[in-house]
Amino acid sequence: MTEEMSADEKKKAVYDAMSPRRQKHIREKVGYDKWDPFEAPKDPIDIRKGQGNRTAQQLVREFLQSRTLDQYSNSYGRGVLEIAIGLVNDDDRFLAMYDFSLWHRDLIERERAAKK
Repeated sequence: MTEEMSADEKKKAVYDAMSPRRQKHIREKVGYDKWDPFEAPKDPIDIRKGQGNRTAQQLVREFLQSRTLDQYSNSYGRGVLEIAIGLVNDDDRFLAMYDFSLWHRDLIERERAAKK
């Protein structure tokens, strides 16, 4: 491809360079006329940010850095990553676990306060 080529010529050059199987997919599933080989890529999932404007990976890193190495295992770290991704994605399952955890912490604190 050269810069002097029109957009249609560039599109045809990209299409012609593809495997026959991929060309068939474009013709049958997308339609050659609707197909845009120069479409901007979508944002990857790890760029998604939660309410605190942090990615799941940033949340995990910050949380685990607040712990000592003997406070967590690989399984603990996987659980932290799983819930961080769920919370950033507003997944109801993880929102429910978070809400329950907060409720349970408050319940324990109330019971401790009542014993004193």
